[in-house]
Formats: sequence, structure tokens, C-alpha cells
Amino acid sequence: MPPIPMPEPMEAKLVSELPAEGDWQFEPKWDGFRAIIRRQGNAIDILSKSGKDLARYFPEIVALIAATQETHFVVDGELVVPIGDMLSFDALQARLHPAESRIKRLSRETPAQLILFDCLHLGARGFTMAPLSERRERLEAFHAKHGSADLLLSPCSVDRTKAEAWLKAAGGALDGVVAKRRDEPYRPGERAMLKLKQRRTADCVVGGFRRAKDGQGVGSLLLGLYNDDDKLDHVGFTSGITDDERMELAAKLEPLIAKPGFTGKAPGGPSRWNDGKASEWEPLKAELVVEVLYDQITANRFRHGTRLLRWRPDKAPGQCRMDQLARELRPSELAAIIV
Repeated sequence: MPPIPMPEPMEAKLVSELPAEGDWQFEPKWDGFRAIIRRQGNAIDILSKSGKDLARYFPEIVALIAATQETHFVVDGELVVPIGDMLSFDALQARLHPAESRIKRLSRETPAQLILFDCLHLGARGFTMAPLSERRERLEAFHAKHGSADLLLSPCSVDRTKAEAWLKAAGGALDGVVAKRRDEPYRPGERAMLKLKQRRTADCVVGGFRRAKDGQGVGSLLLGLYNDDDKLDHVGFTSGITDDERMELAAKLEPLIAKPGFTGKAPGGPSRWNDGKASEWEPLKAELVVEVLYDQITANRFRHGTRLLRWRPDKAPGQCRMDQLARELRPSELAAIIV
């Protein structure tokens, strides 16, 4: 059998609402590592969205694919690691480690799962030019034959109202919804899908701030939440402060400068926002509360910069606790919601 081509993953562009017209298929957006998986006899490749080979980091997934009776196929999916009732992106990141002994240990202690959502090649036939409706049929047949507790099929629906209900029913436990045209082929490397991300907000204490690079005004607010020991942990920062706001914020914050700012985990060490250098910050009295918009959580921290929505003078700092953060449920838990 000739070599099977390895396509780039089809990507998505962010939208503010799901499409109301046209032939669309809606699926949950999983918070994991996107992966294209190819099997050619005994050779198994797992490529990330950036083209990085992930096979050595997930030996249990290689074994899972090797155990299938089908020996020639390409599927598109998401690698996830469930721990307890939640998906853990932090556990996924921990796999990207050079020590083989550690990778093997983690693969036993926190085994990954593969969630399938597209079939691009099966046997002697390629399906990238086939419409999604046909590819989904092939995928469902593949999963019916080879699926297991760790080789999962992502649910889908052609009902927009149902997809919107997923987000409401799941609260913050679902990362979002992806929309794909059922009548279109797979378009490698193109932003041919749409994604509606879950809108998540949190009320945080402003535990400190960093000054702008030129030293004039505020560059970012440092956010904190109280943990179970009533210590204020640093959980992230705000981004997108305009030039007009920087000096105004400085006048608001400078009278509150006082140590320690954060009484639990504090900012420190090199910052990717400061050319890898340690970034100085000013501690503040825990008096101010802001509501911020965030996307995902990793290890009790906002994975990316948050957007400041509003100040919350009506909220007491002690009410800003870790338990308000939404973490994604494992697929088996979401199955009871996404029906």
C-alpha cells in the first residue's frame, strides 16, 4: 500500500455566535492537544498542530492505536488527560519532558485519552475531499469497531439550539463549541471551522501591578484569589490596558502600595512578557476587586492574559475565592450533559 499523506489540521476562527443558516455540524470544543494520528502498518505517528511529533510523549496512545485491527488510517482528534472529574491541561503539559522514565511513569499514573472527531483516511481510501457528512459516517463506523474507554468519539449535533444548550447546561465546564460545514471537504491548514468559546468570568483581588515598560503608569494588574487556607494566591494578570488608562490607574493604585500583596503564591521569576527577565511588581493592600474575562485554567492559574470587564466596589475581597474557577469536566461526565 502506498504511503498515506499526513495533512495539516484544519483550523477554526473565533466567532461571537454560532451560524444560524446552512448545513452545519456542531461539536464540543475540547481543551487538550490537537493531534493528527496516522497508522501505516506498525508505524504510528501522532503530530501536533504545530507539526511536533508527540508519539514518544504518549506511549499509551501509541499502544491504543496499535491495538486496533485496522492497520492503515488517519484520524483527527484531541488528546486529553482526565484526573478525577476534570480534564487537566497541566497533566498534558507535564508529558512534554525529555526523560523517558518520567514519561512512562506519567503514562501509567495519568493515562491520556484520544477523542476522535474526523476520519481522513481508512484502508486504501482517502477522505479529505469527501464532505464531512461522509467522513462522520466513516468515523462512527471506525469507532463502533475499535472504540474503547480511552478511544472516544466526540458527540455532535446538527441542531444549533442543542449546541447552544450544551454551553448553558455545562456551565463553565465546556471550553466551547465548534461548527463545521457538513457539505465541505477537509481543508488542511485553513481556518474553515468556526469556534464559539465559553465566556468565563471571575471576580479577583488586585494584589499588585507591574509598571509599563517606560516606567510611566500601569502595565498590567496582578490578580489574586483566596485558597482554602485563606491565603491570596497570584492567579494571573490583565492585558490590554490602553495608554490613556495607564496614568489614571497609577493614581488609583499607588496610594495602596504595601507589602506583601500576595500572602500565598506570589509573582516572581522570569516573565515571557519581559524577554525572559525577572519582572518587578508593586504589592497592594487587598482592597480592590475586578471582574475579568478569561479562557482556560491551568494549575489554578489563568493560562492567558485576562480582559478587565469592570471594577467591583460592591464585592468584598474575601469573597474572591478559587472555587469560582470553572474547570473542564472529563468526557464521561460531559456525556450526561451533551445529549
